[in-house]
Amino acid sequence: MKYTTIPKTDIKVSKICLGTMTWGNQNTESEGHKQLDYALENGVNFIDTAEMYPVPASTETQGKTSKIIGTWLAKTGNRDKVVLASKIVGRPSDYTAHIRTTGLNANSIQEAIDNELKRLQTDYIDLYQIHWPERETNTFSTRDYKHNPNDSWTDNFNEVLQALNEQIKAGKIRHVGMSNEKAWGAMRYLEESKNHSLPRMKTVQNAYSLINRGFEGDMAEISMRENLGLLAYSPMAFGVLSGKYIKGTAADNARLKLFPRFARYSSEQSTEATKCYLKIAEDNGMTLAQMSLAFVTQQPFVTSNIIGATSLEQLKENIDSVNVKLNDDILKLINEVHNVIPNPAT
Repeated sequence: MKYTTIPKTDIKVSKICLGTMTWGNQNTESEGHKQLDYALENGVNFIDTAEMYPVPASTETQGKTSKIIGTWLAKTGNRDKVVLASKIVGRPSDYTAHIRTTGLNANSIQEAIDNELKRLQTDYIDLYQIHWPERETNTFSTRDYKHNPNDSWTDNFNEVLQALNEQIKAGKIRHVGMSNEKAWGAMRYLEESKNHSLPRMKTVQNAYSLINRGFEGDMAEISMRENLGLLAYSPMAFGVLSGKYIKGTAADNARLKLFPRFARYSSEQSTEATKCYLKIAEDNGMTLAQMSLAFVTQQPFVTSNIIGATSLEQLKENIDSVNVKLNDDILKLINEVHNVIPNPAT
């Protein structure tokens, strides 16, 4: 395994992070525990969850993912061997109304953290993240920003950081980060932190993959110049970048078969680009999964690559990808495809 540190901290994390959002839905508690055992045995010390997991979010399953991690921690006593990251839901919506209907404030943040600590059976969370912005902006596969002058949100970056600071002082969380954030929001958080001596956002967890390289725009410059590490999620594009849907080898319990509503990575352009990437991988003696994950992991702005798996076989291949290094010739071929079909799944 390869390691790095969360920016501006002394926390060492594996370049591969274990994503857990299928546990409690597609995966049982036993399967989650086996994945945790295997990951830790193979050098993965970074685990990411969220209060709303598993996905798709529902009243019946909310919090089950973190509870599975919690029972593993209680059973194994491995809390000091792992770095835990979790998230609080952002803008209230019908999708998350079963969690809360209020926005981000001191009370909702404290309540969310207290509940998550109980589920995780721990006293502290290493990295606590805002899952998505409260304001209306172009997140979750919306390509372009369209301003809504009637958005009821008012600027509360300072209030959010103040509330997170109280939780740091209380010892419940160590560091903070963002998720699904845009350039303006990232800079506003950094501005408030600098001007008011408040906790600094250390990471941003955004989607990034061969068919969604939108981060390489303004966010990549912010990441490099401000030392804001990317925790890349969906590097396999819901399994599309394994090639299994193109080859017709996807199992009945594959994510997009179970949940066809998640069509972000299944457009005609995404499929065409994936076919091109599959050929590059196979022509160079790799699986598409290995190439897809290696491409993400070796980017200079990536702190850790969040992989998810529904089987130990998938988990092994994903973890082993950390040892794959793409040379300049392969990167050139990848970029030639990207130039013709840029970001089909942004």
